Amino acid sequence: MKTTVYINNKINKFNKIIFVPGDKSLSIRFILMASQAIGKSIAYNILMSEDVISALNAIKKLGINYKIYKNYCVIYGKGLDGFSCRNNTIINAGNSGTLSRLLAGLLINIKNTIIMKGDQSLEKRDMGRIITPMKMFGQNIVSKKNKMPLIIKGTSFPRPISYVEKNGSAQVKSCILFAAMKTFGTTKLKCIRSRDHTEKLFKNLNLPIKISKSRKFEYISFKGKKNYKGFNYIIPGDISSSSFFIVLTLLSKKSQILIKNINVSKSRTGIIDILKAMNAKVNLQNKRIYKGENIADIFVKSSNKLKSINCPIKMNSRSIDEFLLIFLVSSVAKGISKFREIGELRNKETDRLKFANNFLNKIGIKTKVTKNSLKIYGNPNLKLNKTYEIKNFDKDHRACMVSFIAALTLGGKWIIQDTDSINTSFPNFIKILKTLGAKIN
Repeated sequence: MKTTVYINNKINKFNKIIFVPGDKSLSIRFILMASQAIGKSIAYNILMSEDVISALNAIKKLGINYKIYKNYCVIYGKGLDGFSCRNNTIINAGNSGTLSRLLAGLLINIKNTIIMKGDQSLEKRDMGRIITPMKMFGQNIVSKKNKMPLIIKGTSFPRPISYVEKNGSAQVKSCILFAAMKTFGTTKLKCIRSRDHTEKLFKNLNLPIKISKSRKFEYISFKGKKNYKGFNYIIPGDISSSSFFIVLTLLSKKSQILIKNINVSKSRTGIIDILKAMNAKVNLQNKRIYKGENIADIFVKSSNKLKSINCPIKMNSRSIDEFLLIFLVSSVAKGISKFREIGELRNKETDRLKFANNFLNKIGIKTKVTKNSLKIYGNPNLKLNKTYEIKNFDKDHRACMVSFIAALTLGGKWIIQDTDSINTSFPNFIKILKTLGAKIN
């Protein structure tokens, strides 16, 4: 892929059916869970992005074999104590916060020392949120100022813990649950409610997890040292990847799209609820349930009477990866949109709150930003006719892709740098855009 692209024209109207690649969160979780199973596990429609390839490379270094075929991936698990490696083995998690944090949990009982590294962006991100609970389990984990690289050595006797997770982070919750798999006894969690893919996988594999929920919290108990056999999984399409085409369609003229077989778990569909509250024409069709996950087709039509939103805080964790797109929609909605307690955006691949504010100002949208909030003064008549260059965003794949959507719907001439970052999560993003008629040079 070229690292710089040029977009000089809006996309013309379209009416298409598309498929997007497998869910990244589920692809990584499948790999890690399959590595701990006894025997062969098979995933269909696994996402072959850089983050997922990093996960496959990681388990390979830990002694787990896999094979990639045209339409599926096979992993040969060795059980909960199956990881093995040489001392001071280096694992590169690339750009993946999901991989680095979840894998740390599975390394709770690793016998030799692991050095976990990442790319320049990942090594800026906070790892303190997993270091604290991992030390409580008994893991020896060393870092410099809570940043990667992490030097990890497991314990022979990981002990169950009780822990309160206050950030609404599914990655921290999953890290703790993965570590708890290898302990004797029951680990207890009180968490701000967040994505629940790991819990659903546990339930589907008949692992001893118990969950209760209040309006704000979920309470989880899990009894460890329960082995499970290899399993098969058909990975649904990724809602985060779909969201770019949802917003592309909303902001284009006289267009509609049907996106097939998408994971629409309630913990992931905040963007749909937010956009519908903003008067967007988005509907779910052909709803069904697969292994605890809600699957549907997403139908979207152009929407030219979008209104602002005072976004409920409870939506934040359900739409954390889609906020850049929601901010873009807010920029052309009528009225002032308000977003509160979104400081977690500053802990992503780049400081997404800072990026969003600068991006919106660049295209002429007035904003007010604080450490953890953003006001967007929408302009339904926004028309761009200047040249806009997008660069210096720490190769954040979502920052890059939202720039494509703005370029194709708002006008102007665009120069977008570091487009190879898209390979992190969505390697065929540009290819699908071109099938819809986008002119990208």
